[in-house]
Amino acid sequence: MSTHDPDTLLAETREFNAELERQLATIPPVNTVPPEESRRARREGRGIFPAPVFLPEARTVWIEGPGGPVSLRVIEPEEEPAGVFLHIHGGGWTLGENDMQDLRLKRLAHEAGLTVMSVGYRLAPENPYPAAPDDCETAALWLLARRDELARSGPLAIGGDSAGGHLTAVTLLRLRDRHGITGAFAAAVFQYGCFDLSMTPSQRHWGERNLVLSESIMIWFADQFLPGRDREQRRDPDISPLFADLSGMPPAVFTVGTQDPLLDDTLFMEARWRAAGHPTELHVWPEAPHGFLSLPMTVADPALSTEHDFLRRTLGLDLSTPRLTHPQEVPG
Repeated sequence: MSTHDPDTLLAETREFNAELERQLATIPPVNTVPPEESRRARREGRGIFPAPVFLPEARTVWIEGPGGPVSLRVIEPEEEPAGVFLHIHGGGWTLGENDMQDLRLKRLAHEAGLTVMSVGYRLAPENPYPAAPDDCETAALWLLARRDELARSGPLAIGGDSAGGHLTAVTLLRLRDRHGITGAFAAAVFQYGCFDLSMTPSQRHWGERNLVLSESIMIWFADQFLPGRDREQRRDPDISPLFADLSGMPPAVFTVGTQDPLLDDTLFMEARWRAAGHPTELHVWPEAPHGFLSLPMTVADPALSTEHDFLRRTLGLDLSTPRLTHPQEVPG
């Protein structure tokens, strides 16, 4: 759990946000350049996110998907794994790859004692909806078919950040509605997910301030993913899980910062999740921006520790031997 002084943490967050805004003002907004350029820049460490570190011990498993092979990036804990975490990366359904957060996922594997498998789903606009949720559904079904082999009777969990949080919710709903599967995943982790693609009030009121996201950037991301769909069509529960029946869902932890235009998405979804009768934990980090868990911010350390503690408690994993964190080695 966090040992950071709240006042110091807030001051550091504010200082980081100011510098982040200054930096973003010097580069073209993501919605003004071709997606392939933004993908290349992120992979090369140009821009606001740290350069990715590709761990040599990570490996890739390929499975058959509805649109061709789907990759799973696999990172193991140092000890015998206690279960498996299915991870879904963010990036507005348009950016990001499953090998670009190895350090953060290694920390998850280490602190929770879980094998982490990250889904390399197809990206928009080349592959718009329903390509990404189809691939994530396929990965979840593949994992469930092999859970005895991979998890050794241990528990399964699922989660992701931003668009990955959205795809996590959609995957759980598809397992229930299309395959009659509930209870297979014992916990879910939602990191500042987008759950209403018709836009919640916090999205609509954010304006053009660019703090990782702006109103124009959010509209652009949604248009890449959902070309030609109007607001009402975007409220289909398979697109906007905030509007879904949430029965049969697992316990969940929700993480968001107050300087995130997707704040309402988290607040509303957590309330509906809890009202459906499921245990939840909600952690709102003062003035943290969107994507802060992937940024070199001090607040990311206690936020990640809090999530990993939730997983270990909820999954019933051994808490007798504390797992040391290495924040100096794992930015965000």
